[in-house]
Amino acid sequence: MNSASELVIKSDSLSLVELVSQATLLVQLVMLLLAIASLVSWTLIFTKAATLKSLRGEADRFDASFWSGGDLANLYRDLSSDSAESAGMASIFVAGYGEYNRLAGNSTIDRADLVDGVHRAMRVALSREIEILESNLSFLATVGSTSPYVGLFGTVWGIMNSFRSIGAMKSVSIATVAPGISEALIATAMGLFAAIPAVIAYNRFSNDADSLTSRYEVFVEEFVSIVNRQAIGIRRQT
Repeated sequence: MNSASELVIKSDSLSLVELVSQATLLVQLVMLLLAIASLVSWTLIFTKAATLKSLRGEADRFDASFWSGGDLANLYRDLSSDSAESAGMASIFVAGYGEYNRLAGNSTIDRADLVDGVHRAMRVALSREIEILESNLSFLATVGSTSPYVGLFGTVWGIMNSFRSIGAMKSVSIATVAPGISEALIATAMGLFAAIPAVIAYNRFSNDADSLTSRYEVFVEEFVSIVNRQAIGIRRQT
């Protein structure tokens, strides 16, 4: 009865802070690494969510302005006058229309070269925007795929030390084994805590980035088609 009461008291006295502080140095380093990875992941998650939300809103606003039937030259001047507004789809439009203005004034350039020049300029701008969309996703993927294994390594190491300590004892009880096993299992829990949000965020953000990339690519082809039609009209007039 006294042994059972002592076991309950010892079990109740085991707190998370005590288990971490009593862990071996290597296990503590693993926990610290996982805590840092989790903190950085959550920072990137909130930052990336805000960035993608802003880019989706910008794409919606630009679509409304572009297809409203207004003068594209005025839209270009408005967007190019303030570089902070030229993000996402607007940045691609500024690059394409700027190249169109530069080449359209040259009468020696034929229609195919004009269209090809605009297309190349927009593809370069598109590549930059895709890099922005996909930035930091590789870090989330790395954290999501490696954190469980890092935590498992800490757990295995902690359990090995626990069994080695048990081997040196003459009498073993649950009360003597529980602290070592518990501190080892915390590493696995921390690995899962770091990995699960990172995996969920990576999948969500990858889907959002692919969706925006598709919108950008469709806009590039639509704008090139408009440039092609305008170039045909200009050549016919001349």
